Amino acid sequence: MSRFKAFSVIIHIAGWLLFMAFPLLFLNNRGQNDITWSLLQKHSYWLFCYTYIFLFYSNAYFFIPQFFLKRKYVLYSVIVLLLFGAVYYLQPFDKLLHSIGNRERGFYRNNRPPFESLAPGYPDPGTPPPDGKMEPRARSQADRPGQFPPPTPFNGQGPGKHRLLHLRPMDSISLFIFMMIMALSTAIRIIQQWRLTERRAIQAEADKTTAELSFLKAQINPHFLFNTLNNIYTLAVIKDDHAADSIMKLSNIMRYVTDDVVADQVPLQNEVDCISDYIELQRLRIGSNTRVNFIVTGDVENKKIAPLVLMTFIENVFKYGVSKHEKTTIDIKIGVSDTDISFFCRNHIFVHREANQRGGIGIRNTQLRLNHLYPDKHLLNIWNEDNEYSVQLIINQI
Repeated sequence: MSRFKAFSVIIHIAGWLLFMAFPLLFLNNRGQNDITWSLLQKHSYWLFCYTYIFLFYSNAYFFIPQFFLKRKYVLYSVIVLLLFGAVYYLQPFDKLLHSIGNRERGFYRNNRPPFESLAPGYPDPGTPPPDGKMEPRARSQADRPGQFPPPTPFNGQGPGKHRLLHLRPMDSISLFIFMMIMALSTAIRIIQQWRLTERRAIQAEADKTTAELSFLKAQINPHFLFNTLNNIYTLAVIKDDHAADSIMKLSNIMRYVTDDVVADQVPLQNEVDCISDYIELQRLRIGSNTRVNFIVTGDVENKKIAPLVLMTFIENVFKYGVSKHEKTTIDIKIGVSDTDISFFCRNHIFVHREANQRGGIGIRNTQLRLNHLYPDKHLLNIWNEDNEYSVQLIINQI
C-alpha cells in the first residue's frame, strides 16, 4: 500500500510539472527564450498554476466526497458555477498572455527595428523630414483617412458610450482549462471511490466466508465428537475390553480435530488417519454383522484437503447403515490421482429419521464448505435408491 501511495505521489508531481511547463514551452516555440526564466518571477504565471492546482484538489478531495458522492447534486452544481465565475473573473491565462505581451512591447521599444524592415512608404520615425520639421508622432484621424476604423459606439468613445454596459472580455482558454481540470479531477475521484468500494466488497465477502467457515467448523466438530463419545459410552456400559483402545483412538481423533482443523487445508494423510481411527472405533461397536471395506488408492502423501470434509459422510454411513440383526456391507473408497481426489461411500439404510426428529447438520454444512472452499472445482453426487445410500465426491486439485 505504501508503495502504491508513493507511486501515486510521483504521478501527481510529474503531471503538475508537465502542466506548469506548458507556458514555458509555448514561449520557446515563439522564440522568446530570453524571457522564459523571467516569467517564473511573474505573479501572473503562479496565479495561472495555483488556480488550477487548487481547483483540481479541492474538487477531487473535498467537493466530490462531501457533495457529489453524497448525492447533493444541486449544491455541487452551485459550487461548480461559483468556481466557474471565479475563473471568469480572474482570467489566469489571459493575464499570463498580457504579461508576455507587455514584456514583448518593452523589448521592441528598447530594440527598434531597422529602417529596411518598415513597410514601404512609411517614414522612419527616427529620421527628420527634408524640411527639418518633425511631424507629430500621432496625427489626427481626419489627417489619415482610411488607415484606422472609425470608433464604434461600444468601445467607450462617442455618443453611444452609455448605451450598453462594458462587458468583461471572455478568456475562453482559461474556461476551457477549467472544464478539463474539473472533468479530470471528477473522473479520477470517482474511479478511486469505485475501486475503494470494490475492495471493501471483496474484503467483506472474504470476511463473510471466513466467518461462515469458522461457524461451520464449530458446528461440525462438536457434532462429530458427540457421536464418538456416545460410542465410547456404549462400550463402557457393556464393559467391553476394547474400551481403553477406543479411548486411545478418540485421543488421536481429538488431537487432529483440535490442532489441525484450524487450518483451511491439511495433509490428506492426516484426514485418512482420522477416518481410519474412526472406522476402527466403530468396528468395536458394530459387531460381526457389519462388514466395512475401507480402501485407499494412490499417493496421499503430497495432497491436501479441507479438514473433516469427508468425515461427515463417514459419520452418516455408520449412523444409518448399521444393523444389529441383519448382515450388511459398508464400502468406503478414497482414490488419489495427479489431478483430483475422489471419495465414494455406500451403505444400506436401516435407520429412518422420523418427521419430528431433528435432522443432522453435517451434510448441509459440508455442502456449504465445499461451495466456499472449492468453487467450480468439486463434484458432489448423492443417490438414495432402493434403500441404498451412495455418495460420490470428486475434488479437483489443479
